[in-house]
Amino acid sequence: MKVLVDTSVWSLALRRNLPADGPEVSELIELIRETRVQMIGPVRQELLSGVKSQAQFHKLRNHLRPFLDLELTTRDYEHAAELFNLCRSKGIQGSNTDFLICATAARHKIPIFTTDGDFSLFQTHLPITLHRPRS
Repeated sequence: MKVLVDTSVWSLALRRNLPADGPEVSELIELIRETRVQMIGPVRQELLSGVKSQAQFHKLRNHLRPFLDLELTTRDYEHAAELFNLCRSKGIQGSNTDFLICATAARHKIPIFTTDGDFSLFQTHLPITLHRPRS
């Protein structure tokens, strides 16, 4: 089964001077080896935004290029807004990208791999599942 990887996990592995040595990075490496990683454009944009030098930007962009973006539709954006509104009505806040990840994962029926604790809150009200690192 494919897994939609959130910015937080990619950041642990790619954006730091020294990648984190933890279960999330090890799991991402395994998912890459198994060709199970899924990406969406907004996650790619978050990862590439704020990179300090052109050289770093190009290096990161080239690392990410093999991971094709899942196509997003108008319905994904509409569903993301519905999920945002539902969670907000329950007192739960999140970013537009977070809810776009949730909407896309729900449509494709794939789990989300993240270190962002907000997704655990979302999961109590939304039709999403979270991927956990294997032990």
